[in-house]
Amino acid sequence: MVHRLDRETSGVMVFGKTADAAMELRRLWAGGFVSKQYVAIVHGHPVEEAFVVDAPLGRDETAEVSIRDRVRPDGAAARTRFRVLSRLDRADGPYALVAAWLDTGRKHQIRIHLAHRGHPVVGDKLYGGDESLYLAFVQRRLTAEDKARLQLPCQALHAARLGFPWLGEERVFEAEPEENFAAFLRGETVEWLADPFDPLRES
Repeated sequence: MVHRLDRETSGVMVFGKTADAAMELRRLWAGGFVSKQYVAIVHGHPVEEAFVVDAPLGRDETAEVSIRDRVRPDGAAARTRFRVLSRLDRADGPYALVAAWLDTGRKHQIRIHLAHRGHPVVGDKLYGGDESLYLAFVQRRLTAEDKARLQLPCQALHAARLGFPWLGEERVFEAEPEENFAAFLRGETVEWLADPFDPLRES
C-alpha cells in the first residue's frame, strides 16, 4: 500500500505490485508529484463558489477521542482548496456537493477544514459536531436516534481522482462514489445495514 485514506473515506487507492514499484510510487508522493481530487457532501450552503482554507492543524487536547485534531495556530501548515459543485435542498435541510484539492497532506485535513468553515461532512462521526457519536460507533452502541443524526453509515467523503507521472506519461485513475453517497444526492433516505454485533439488533 502506497498511501492511505481515512477509515470511512471511499475512493481511489494505489498499491505497488512489486517492491520496486511501491518504492518509486512513494517517491512520487513524497516529492509532491501526485494530484488528488476529493468530493464531499457537506451541511449547509457555502457562500463562495470557491474558497481556500489555510489553517494549521494539530492535536486537540480537549477532545475525548485521542485521534482528534483541530485548527490551532501552533500546528502544522495545512491548506485545502474547495469548489462548490452543486447546492442541494433536501427535506431535512440544505447541503452542498464540494470538490477538494489538498496542497498539504495532514491527518483528517479535509474534514477538519470543512468543519472549521462551518460545513462539516455529512456522516462525520468525529468532526460533525458531536464526537460522542464516534465513541458510540467504536463501542458498537449507536442508537437509532444516533444513526438518524448521522444520516449516512460512513462519512460522505470520496477520493474521486488521482494522477501522477509514470513511465513518461501522466496516469489518471478515477472512481465513482459508492451508492449511499449517490442516493443521498438524489434526496433519498439511506437505510443502515444491520450490524451483526449490534446488541439492539433483532435476532
